[in-house]
Amino acid sequence: MYNNVSLQASKLVELANGVKKNSYRTKLITITSGKGGVGKSTITSNLAFLLSKKGYKVAVLDADIGLANLQVLFDVKPRNSFFDYIEGKSRLEDTITKTSYENIYLFAGISSFEYSSFKNSFVFSNFIKDILALDSFDFLLVDTGAGLNDYVKEFLAISDNIVAITSTDPSALTDVYALIKMLSLNKSKLMLCFNHTKSYQIGETISNSLITLGKKNSLKADFMVKYLGNISSCTNVATTSRLRKIFANEFANDEVTLQMELVLRSLLLNIG
Repeated sequence: MYNNVSLQASKLVELANGVKKNSYRTKLITITSGKGGVGKSTITSNLAFLLSKKGYKVAVLDADIGLANLQVLFDVKPRNSFFDYIEGKSRLEDTITKTSYENIYLFAGISSFEYSSFKNSFVFSNFIKDILALDSFDFLLVDTGAGLNDYVKEFLAISDNIVAITSTDPSALTDVYALIKMLSLNKSKLMLCFNHTKSYQIGETISNSLITLGKKNSLKADFMVKYLGNISSCTNVATTSRLRKIFANEFANDEVTLQMELVLRSLLLNIG
């Protein structure tokens, strides 16, 4: 399955190379997960907040096709989604929603909608290139859907800075290993963040086990799996999300916020 290089994959590689050849100021970071329910969107919103507190101007793209929820987490009501731009109904600038958090802007998606008409058209890759070409942001965080469908693959193909959110759940680890196998074909690295994981050491040990498993199964030798850190379980994280608030803002001195800070610090040291 992973060894067959299709025409579609070749086109995605070409699109990715197009981004690399242009020296955009905006750093592109794609946040994904093999399995749903591991807290990917919550972590994305909190990382965006922590970046903004460091003075960076951050754009967040809700790329979970059909299951968009970042507008809820940021408590905003966008006038337009980024699909309005893709469909030619609005200008790119009109799809940018300013959040109540200084320096954080959202490109919103739409929930409960089927976008089959965009399948294999590469409009998502081109949309990201259009955002980067604005030269308006320091960072663009792309929050993909879970799994490895065609939409997710397109968002992954265009980025060299990919962070996978996982947990110690066996099914989540199986899915993230599938992600590692796929990315190793055309990428140089994958960064891992463990959510709902009690200690840094647990995530580190499992990351090393995934690397060892990859070597046993002839994973590309120069592919790197970089462990960023762990985030512990905390009931207040889910509570603040339900209240449409950002945990790292409401609980700035909490241990979980400090863990997020460490993950972000490691991320910034490892992005290209």
